[in-house]
Amino acid sequence: MKNAKIAIIGGGNLGAAIAEGLIKSQFVAPQQITVTRRNVAALQPLETLGVNVTSDNQKAIQSSEVIIVALKPYNVKEVLEGLRQNFDPKRHIIISVVTGIFLKDLAAIVDHGVPIFRAMPNTAIAIQESVTCLCYQGASDAQVKYVTDLFDQLGISIAIDEKLMDAATVLGACGIAYALRFIRASTQGGIEIGFDAKTANLIAAQTVKGAAELLLKLGRHPEAEIDKVTTPKGCTIVGLNEMEHQGFSSSLIKGIGASYDKIVK
Repeated sequence: MKNAKIAIIGGGNLGAAIAEGLIKSQFVAPQQITVTRRNVAALQPLETLGVNVTSDNQKAIQSSEVIIVALKPYNVKEVLEGLRQNFDPKRHIIISVVTGIFLKDLAAIVDHGVPIFRAMPNTAIAIQESVTCLCYQGASDAQVKYVTDLFDQLGISIAIDEKLMDAATVLGACGIAYALRFIRASTQGGIEIGFDAKTANLIAAQTVKGAAELLLKLGRHPEAEIDKVTTPKGCTIVGLNEMEHQGFSSSLIKGIGASYDKIVK
């Protein structure tokens, strides 16, 4: 499937980011991608890169083998039902990046036995640093490998049970906002102790990036790295303990739980 043509149905922020990431990674040539949107003028930056842009979903599907559905959740049923007869199980695979739409829902809409994937990336996909959780039904090993490779171009991908997809949304997608809020708070603290805003933000952001890379590249547990900088009677442990007294870990865990409760209701 290396030379498969890709149609992205829904050229909003996520759909456009996927196209840009695949081009930057050279996973496919721009000419192999077609992106659809009602307002085609909004896709002009992609068109400049060589991507095919159109408002005709049917045409995009018929000219492609891999169909990435990046619509709003409330549009999925209406749009895909109107395109049902265009899907060929011998030719197409469908990848949905739509929150809250289950594999069984997609299968019922398409109703053709087409291999279907659900993917939950996050907004870091725009810079090829997403974590994307995947589940699927009716796909061959080759198709699974292709989709895994596709999302590995945009960060890393992890195969999970579909029952965990809502949890993946919270931890991986909402988690971007949680991490950014931490950086914002660190920046505010940095300003309070003497830095200008730009410098404080740079230090805070790079520090978080470095901390994450320690875990990803070395496979360490967070506490193992924390122990390296918490010397007896030192300033780090005093700060950490004060944060915990104020409910730092507890509030984060409760926030994750609250987001999960919201998404499953």
